Amino acid sequence: MTAAVVRVGLIHALAHSVDPVNLELARRWPGCQRMNLLDDSLSEDLARAGGLDARMTARFLSLADYAVGCGANGLLFTCSAFGPCIDAVARRHAAIPVLKPNEAMIDEAVARGARIGLVASFAPTLASMPAEFPAGTDLRTRLAIGALDALDRGDHAGHDAAVAAAAEALVRVEACTVVVLAQFSMARARELVASRTGAPVLTTVESAVRRLRERLEV
Repeated sequence: MTAAVVRVGLIHALAHSVDPVNLELARRWPGCQRMNLLDDSLSEDLARAGGLDARMTARFLSLADYAVGCGANGLLFTCSAFGPCIDAVARRHAAIPVLKPNEAMIDEAVARGARIGLVASFAPTLASMPAEFPAGTDLRTRLAIGALDALDRGDHAGHDAAVAAAAEALVRVEACTVVVLAQFSMARARELVASRTGAPVLTTVESAVRRLRERLEV
């Protein structure tokens, strides 16, 4: 596809995910055309319902159908709490790459670490994402308490500090050898987490953009 402009459909359930992935694409793949679809009521409705259902899957299918109908050559979802819904999209649109936000990062983390520490700022992620790791993965999880609320207030330093504190507990207390940051919005805290933990830190943003470019630039 290198002879033509590649159009990537980015589907977001959190407003905070929009800027990180667009900035990473601008840095790492400036030639691709980005199409952003945001429905921030998805995350609110999931938090309220406490689980995924057929109606939520139908909403994801509708968003994906629209993006593909507008010419998207591949889809990247940026919220990690909706795995089964994204699986349904991948089955419907099997002719194009459909990436979960965390699948590339999970592969990289499993290759790097004997014990992986997963930090999330959105609580439902910790209910759905561990099942995406291969069976037998030595995984520890921690919620960055208050991080998402801080980001909603515009308190970026408070967000980053909460993420770093959760990551530090995973490394110091639970002996994790690599840290993974689940939400795209958490990528901004990467350097602080690395300095506080001394461990390798992977972000969904960097891994997903790298994987998507590999899949589409052929």
